Parts: sequence; C-alpha cells; structure tokens
Amino acid sequence: MAPLNAVSQDAIDRLRKYTPPPTTYGDVPLSRRAAVLILLYADLHGDLRVVITIRAKTLSSCKADTLSETAFETARREAREEIGLPDINQTLPSPFAVEHLCELPANLAKTELVVRPCVALLHSFDPATGMNADPETELIPRLDALHQFFVSNADHAVRPRSPGNQTQNAAVETLSRQEESGQVPHYRVFGMTARMLVDAARVAYARDPDFEHNSHFGDEEMISKLRRLGRLSEKRRPGEELTRETMERAAKLS
Repeated sequence: MAPLNAVSQDAIDRLRKYTPPPTTYGDVPLSRRAAVLILLYADLHGDLRVVITIRAKTLSSCKADTLSETAFETARREAREEIGLPDINQTLPSPFAVEHLCELPANLAKTELVVRPCVALLHSFDPATGMNADPETELIPRLDALHQFFVSNADHAVRPRSPGNQTQNAAVETLSRQEESGQVPHYRVFGMTARMLVDAARVAYARDPDFEHNSHFGDEEMISKLRRLGRLSEKRRPGEELTRETMERAAKLS
C-alpha cells in the first residue's frame, strides 16, 4: 500500500503521543480483563483504514490469559486467532511491521468485561527499500470487512459531514458510490465497537465527529464506581446482571 499521506501521518503522530489517564484495567480480576486490537493501515491513497471483523461464535471473548499478560499481548493474540495477523512474538514478512501506538481508556462491556482498546499501525511500505505490499491480500487472509476510518453514517449510507475536510469527503463519496453499486458491502458498526473506534478517531484527528457521541473516553470512572459497589468480582454471582438501576447507583457515588 501507499505511504501515509499528510493527514494520516498527523493522525498517527497524535496517537503515538497520546498518554491515557490512569486505568482500572490492572485492578480488576483476571476473569474480567479483555483487550482488543484497533489495527490501522494505509490504503492506496495513504488514507487510514481500520480492520473490522465479523466475530464467529467459536472465537474467544478477547479475555486475558494470565495476570502478567499485557493488554497489547492479549489484543495481538486475539488478532492472530481472528484475522491471522502474526502474534506479538512472531516475525512478519518484509515489508510488514506492526507498531504499537497507544492504549485507550478501558470500556465496560455488557458481559461485565473491562476491555482495553490497543491501537496499532500495520506498516506495509518500507521507505528505506521502497518495498511495498498489500496487507489485504498478502498478510490478512481471513479479513471479513474493511471500513474507512472515521466517516459518518446517516440514513444507512455513508455521507460527507465535514465541509472543511475535502480529503475525507472525497474518500467518503468514493466509498458511497462503491456501496451503492454493490462493489463493496456496507456494514453497520454499533455498540462498544463503535465507541472504541470513535474514541480512537477523536484522538487521531483531534476533533469530535458530527454525530452524537459520548463526551468522555471509555468507562474508567464507571468501572471504578462499580468496583466500590462490590461488582466486577472474580466470579459472577448467580442472577447478577448489570442493570440500569445498578449503573445509576454507581453514577451517584462521589
């Protein structure tokens, strides 16, 4: 793929410099820890794209294996199982390389897992040798879906929403035409996956999206308050559910 264009390079630089606030991830029991990889790479125009998979029921739930396993180690192991990306200790064929950029604040899943998003960049162009490769065909054979990174979704179709960003709007218009003609499938991304992607994009592009979104990043404060209520323990108690009432009780804690 092409090297990063100027907009994408700035986005990657911001992610590299990002320092997340203190996290609750290391405080919760092993049974509650999980991590996911937000894997970015450059397309033919140097724009950032993100790998999104349709999870099979036979796959694991991104849980950590041991207390000593880092969030990135968990995320990379899960990425190997889901999309065939070589694990953190495995060698990638040239010119590919995975650069770990940053970790984002943890999110709380409905299953009461504390999920740590780990953002990484898949390099597929070597500026020293000029060697170039296509990760979609040469590295990630089980890729399910690709989405333009940080575009708006309105009326079940992708539409430009930021008049000041001509580069992004042009990419969105191209994607819209491809979807309408059936050249590429159109998937709806929602829930915690969407939240984590939006958080990553807000950091990368130093702006908020045009659509409705949470003002805060992740759920670190809520996770901490739920722990104070005695929730998120090692074993899930029979009949224990994360209800709206429980969330409201936790939110009232000072």
